[in-house]
Amino acid sequence: MTVATTRLDLLRWQFDLTWALFELHLEELTSEMLRWEPARVCWNVRIDEHRQWTADWDEAELDPIPVPTIGWLTWHIGWWWTVALDHAQGKTPRERIEIVWPGDLDGVLAWLRDLRLDWLEILAGYADCDLDAPSSYPWGKGSENTVAHTVAWLNAELMKNTAEIGQLRLQCSAS
Repeated sequence: MTVATTRLDLLRWQFDLTWALFELHLEELTSEMLRWEPARVCWNVRIDEHRQWTADWDEAELDPIPVPTIGWLTWHIGWWWTVALDHAQGKTPRERIEIVWPGDLDGVLAWLRDLRLDWLEILAGYADCDLDAPSSYPWGKGSENTVAHTVAWLNAELMKNTAEIGQLRLQCSAS
């Protein structure tokens, strides 16, 4: 086992651990699980008028809060990760509505795994001192947070979404 010697090493270790847990769930997903609705009120992914897969969304705080499906959660991961990559590469971040869900299990798995590879490339380009640079994502302009905060946030968001997908997968399998 390699001992993390820098902040970047530790963040990378945390990311790799989270991804390994995510892969356990990804390997067990089925096409049916992606759009399975576990409750009466759900956020899901649906084909829009342009024949593209889009995610349910509302800017207002809904009551009750919709339960996300696995498909919606995979879209959500793809959305925030794509935008995180845009920020990390100095690109204009894409809008939420520009992030199109692939529509099938193979496409979703390829998309998420490609995002992982793109993120690993970003991390490989960082030196530990790069973590101290300012970063506004996902907090917005004027934030006093750094690239280290963004990397730690990405790890936490992936960990949270992994747990949500895992729980939904278990519920779907048991229903």
